[in-house]
Amino acid sequence: MISTELARALRDSGLKWNPSTGDAFRIDRVEADEEVFILSDMTVEAHDFTTGTVIGFNGTTEWALDSVAKEDTLWLPHEHQLRELLGPAFRSLEAGYAVEAVIDGVTERFESDAPANAYGRALLRLLDSFAVEPAIEEP
Repeated sequence: MISTELARALRDSGLKWNPSTGDAFRIDRVEADEEVFILSDMTVEAHDFTTGTVIGFNGTTEWALDSVAKEDTLWLPHEHQLRELLGPAFRSLEAGYAVEAVIDGVTERFESDAPANAYGRALLRLLDSFAVEPAIEEP
């Protein structure tokens, strides 16, 4: 599973989450950030309202929690989701968990201890390549 730190970096670089069945997430608060939840059609569901998306916990008696705003959660994308998000930039996953991706016309290699983190690092680099630096005018 992708690391929490990398998931936060991806979110902060602009990765958007549209919750769907099977997605993993954490509640992004210190008192609850150890627990990983999986969206399902029965116990943890995403509910879309005009005010925003709310993640509802149905029948979870062990939690004093009925729902949480999507903004208070942290999506933990699965390996296959990260690979899909890389799109045509993805070239290969090599033994030892190294992802090769072409970003800005250059083939780069992203190594990690787990495939999801290697994909995540490549996606983070891709997202950051879309960020436009403000022009600095000379006086």
